[in-house]
This record gives sequence, structure tokens and C-alpha cells, in this order.
Amino acid sequence: SVSADGVEPVNDGKLVHVTGRAITGDVLTDPVFGISAGALKMKRVVEMYQWKEKSRSRSESKTGGSRTTTTMYSYSRVWSEDLIPSENFDEVEGHENPEAFPFSSMEMIAEPITVGAFTLPESLVRKIRHYESFPVGSDFPVPEDLAGSVRLHDSGFYIGEDPGEPRVGDTRIRFETADPADVSIIACQVKDSFEPYAAQTGGTIELLETGIHSADAMIQSAQEKNKALTLVLRIVGFAMMFIGLLLILKPLSVAADILPIAGRIIGAGTGIIGFFLAAFLSLATIAVAWIFYRPLLGGLILIVAVGSAAVVI
Repeated sequence: SVSADGVEPVNDGKLVHVTGRAITGDVLTDPVFGISAGALKMKRVVEMYQWKEKSRSRSESKTGGSRTTTTMYSYSRVWSEDLIPSENFDEVEGHENPEAFPFSSMEMIAEPITVGAFTLPESLVRKIRHYESFPVGSDFPVPEDLAGSVRLHDSGFYIGEDPGEPRVGDTRIRFETADPADVSIIACQVKDSFEPYAAQTGGTIELLETGIHSADAMIQSAQEKNKALTLVLRIVGFAMMFIGLLLILKPLSVAADILPIAGRIIGAGTGIIGFFLAAFLSLATIAVAWIFYRPLLGGLILIVAVGSAAVVI
């Protein structure tokens, strides 16, 4: 841990922990609406009222092995930051969306952003995400070139006839800011700035959290996030393998669909077999990865994997 009050050249190239207040002398101004804030970051969030399509499919097996799929579509109107292309709808007529937004969402970033004697690089600035609503005052003057088409509404701007009864194409604009705040950083010191620290085992370390946190707390938090990500990736890997095995075994249930009830029974059976096969292959992969670093844990996982294979047999 080093002080943010001064830069010590002896720490160049070392992994350091710094805490302090992230500030800027820059003033961010929206180029269209003229909203200004002395913030680290400012976002213009634009949402449009649009049609959204939902589909629901139902498959039915018939005697002889044929299958009939019925798809039903429903439509609702929603506020969305993304443009929903209505030309791809099943029922386009009566559900047309505009082809473009009148204004786009954008993010403005102050330069420079400093913590004591240090200047934050772009990679750390991207990690600043403590956005809060930035309300527009009711007495704020609407820019002259927008008068008549844009009105103040609900601490932001509105384009449309009646905010109480929005129509497709109506647009609302709001603002968010990330104000100066205390931050904690772990990264490689490079003169009066930072860059990712190259770890000996591969990968890099570059952490930023809002608030004052000790180095130990930040490292523990990063390790917990790594564990959570690893678990998610393992579950996703298992799910993809399970789906792949179901597709490989699908011809068996399709062939048995000559009698619909037989097709359902075979489908259930292949589903069970696919589940345990995916469990065996996934666990075996995880076990092989662990054996070198933790032989006992890897061996136990491999035993469970073999048990899954036995269940399939």
C-alpha cells in the first residue's frame, strides 16, 4: 500500500494499492441539450416507446412420426434503449416501429481524472460505474433549436404529445452522472499512473472499487468473483454439452414417433442418458484440470465422474 499524496519512483513496476478521492477539474456538457456537470462521467440515456414481439411455440407428435409445430405471437409496447426492428415481425401491419432514434445515447468522460498525485488511465476509468440519476431542473431552458419538439418532463426531456399516454415513437431522455468519489486501486505503478500488472501465472491484475477498501479486502473480493465466474462457466459448459448430446440422440426419439407415446418414452430416456453422459464428461474434464494442482480433489471428482458413467451403463 502506498500513499496517493506523492509518487515514489522506487515503486515503478510494482503492484501497489492506493486509496483516495477520484476528482477532475473538467466540466462535462451534453452537446445537444446543454446539460453540464462537474462529474467524472455523464451518460445521456435515450429510450423510445416501441412494439415488442413475443413468440410461443408448441410441438405435437402425430401417428406415423410426423410433428406439427404451432407458433403464436403476441405484441406489447415497451420503453427500450435499443431499436426494435419491426420488419422482422410476423405481423408487421399495425406494429410498425420508427427506423431510428431522434437522439442517441452517449457517455461523456472527464479528462484528466486524478487520485492524489496519480492520473487514472483509460482502463481504470472504464471501471468507474457508480452512476446516479442527474435530474434536470424544472427551470432549465430547453435549447432554442429544440423548442417545440422537446419538453421538460420527469427530471428529463420528452418528445411526444402526451407523456401520460405515450405513443409508439415517443422518446424520453434522462441523464446519469458518476460524481467524484473515494476509490481504491490495485494495479502496477508506472510513473504517475497505472497499468495492468502482469502476474507470473499469466493474466493481469487491475482492480478499482468505489469506496475505501484494504488491499486484503479487494483481493478477497476479486477471488470470490473469479470463483463465481468459474462456477458459471462450468454450468454453461455442462448445459452446452447436455444440449449437444440431446441433439445427437434426438434421431432415436424421432424414429420412435411412429407411435407418439413411444417417442415420448424414448425422448425421456435419451434425456436421462444425455444428462448423466454430460455429467461424466464435464466432471472428467474438471478432474483432469485439478489433478496436477490438487490431486485429492481431482481424484474425488474423477470418482464421481466414473459413478455417472456407471449410471449410464
